Parts: sequence; C-alpha cells; structure tokens
Amino acid sequence: MAHMVVLIVDDPEDCPAILEAWEQIGVSGVTILESSGLGRYRRAGLRDDLPLIPSLRDLFEGKEVSHRTLLSVVDDDEVVDRMVEVATQIIGDLEEGHTGFLFVVPVTRAYGLGKKDRSP
Repeated sequence: MAHMVVLIVDDPEDCPAILEAWEQIGVSGVTILESSGLGRYRRAGLRDDLPLIPSLRDLFEGKEVSHRTLLSVVDDDEVVDRMVEVATQIIGDLEEGHTGFLFVVPVTRAYGLGKKDRSP
C-alpha cells in the first residue's frame, strides 16, 4: 500500500539536506509548499498596519513566518521508515519544540506514482 508522508519543517534551511537525504534513499518525488502555522503567525504579530489596498512592498515588509511542508507518496514501508529516520537525524527529535511535525497517512489509490521523468 502507498503512504503519503507529510513533513512540516520548522526551519526552511533544513529542507535541502532533507530533500537530498530522501533522494538518496530512493524517494523519487517531493512536493514542497510554503506554509505557516497559527502559533508562528501569532508570535510574528498580526499586521494591522496595512493600507486598504496594499502594494507588494507593503505585504513583504514583515518578517517571514513560513515553514516548508514536504509531501511525498511512496509505496514501500521500508522507505517510509527511512524517511522518518533521516528527517529526525537532520532536524532533531520531533517531540522537541521548533523542529517539525511529521505524519504518515495511507493512500488507497495513487495514479501516476510510477512515472519516470522524461525530460531531456
């Protein structure tokens, strides 16, 4: 059965090492999303100083409050176990604060999982 591994990484600078390690253990595809959690958003402070119609400069003047969310569907239980192992080696104990959050969910159907990159 296939599984979707979702890893929310607290420090975006950890992502390159995680992606490289996952690739080395056989993970062929990962989707990377910029994301933010409620706690980090609140700690950064809500922006109430924006004009009614803000410019891009207005929107980007604040601090970055984002995480990275990595999504990958794999069909091998051993690969899932290795993904968890190497991720925790890189970012630390997930039970500690400010490391990340990882969960695995079963995927009952997956289409296109075995596709190979055909780009030149």
